Amino acid sequence: MIQTGLIRLLTDNTKMVEGKRVGVLCHPASIDNDYNHIVNLLYDKKKIDLRAIFSPQHGYKGDKQDNMIESPHITDPVSHCPIYSLYSETRKPTPEMLSNIDILIIDLQDIGTRVYTFIYTMALAMEACQNKGIQVIVLDRPNPINSSTVEGNILDTEFKSFVGLYPIPMRHGMTIAELAWMFNEEYNIACDLKIVEMSNYNRNMWFDDTDLPWVLPSPNMPTLDTATVYPGAVIFEGTLVSEGRGTTKPFEILGSSYIEPHKLVNELNSLGLNGVFFRPIYFEPTFHKYAKETCGGIQIHVTDRSIFKPYLTGLGILKTIRKLYPKDFEWKQPPYEYEYKKLPIDLLIGNQNIRKYLDTIDDIYYIEREYQNELNQFLDIRKKYLLYK
Repeated sequence: MIQTGLIRLLTDNTKMVEGKRVGVLCHPASIDNDYNHIVNLLYDKKKIDLRAIFSPQHGYKGDKQDNMIESPHITDPVSHCPIYSLYSETRKPTPEMLSNIDILIIDLQDIGTRVYTFIYTMALAMEACQNKGIQVIVLDRPNPINSSTVEGNILDTEFKSFVGLYPIPMRHGMTIAELAWMFNEEYNIACDLKIVEMSNYNRNMWFDDTDLPWVLPSPNMPTLDTATVYPGAVIFEGTLVSEGRGTTKPFEILGSSYIEPHKLVNELNSLGLNGVFFRPIYFEPTFHKYAKETCGGIQIHVTDRSIFKPYLTGLGILKTIRKLYPKDFEWKQPPYEYEYKKLPIDLLIGNQNIRKYLDTIDDIYYIEREYQNELNQFLDIRKKYLLYK
């Protein structure tokens, strides 16, 4: 079985934190192989002085459903430590929050997509620790959708936001510790960074190859199937098409009140996208877009994940819906993730060119060819920060 950074810290590397005042940035998926949470594990170690807990988007309890729903600062009932929400009036730890610790441990389950905010909470915490001279220890975890496949355009920094701070592709193909190392070196965070690597892990593993237990890292990431389609389906957050929030299959189900599902499915299945089949579906979200309204749409069925391209697929679905329903389709308007001027779709995609291509270019594979050179440049940078074969 894979040993995560958490397990290796507590079994082989406890001297890194013994006798130090420790803070931990974590969420509900920060667990060991027996579902024990990192806060309880650290608190039970007599030689570890746990002083503070930090939580990312969706809160320490993982109960906040949507974007820009902030979490309060609370107190942990077990350790009695303060829990500082980094999705509140601040996304970055303040000097006061860090005043009582010597080391910040970061143990977050990422899902392999640029726009998942946990990696930027990590980066901002690293910046804050650098300013205070606090060491950061990142405990590595698997990339659920494997750490070898990379897809998508590179973020144009003109469109940087809390869903994209650095020029990486939509599917980055890295573990969270590899990202931390790259952010620290390439983008000049320059904190005192230590990494606890996994053991028995290789880059081609999907989460279900690891034998590790799955716990929702966020409320709308219930399964590995969700994570598999997320790099493409997430762009529908930038539209008024439902991305399936309020259903039992978020991001696997997409649709709207004006869509006739069979018509959409026929168009999509004719695109020849690899490793995927689209099935017509009707659904009624219990909350979020179109709450309690009947929607027509699709369910995305991944038939071969080794050749499935989620981002290209998402662009293909988006373009097809705009083509079939030009008078009904609408872009979501700001604000989105603390950005009040730029269109959410441009923040999610990472530039405004692809949105324009969707209106003017018939061939979605043209879009893929257009970003290939910049993706190759990223791959050259990425090579320097890979910890596993």
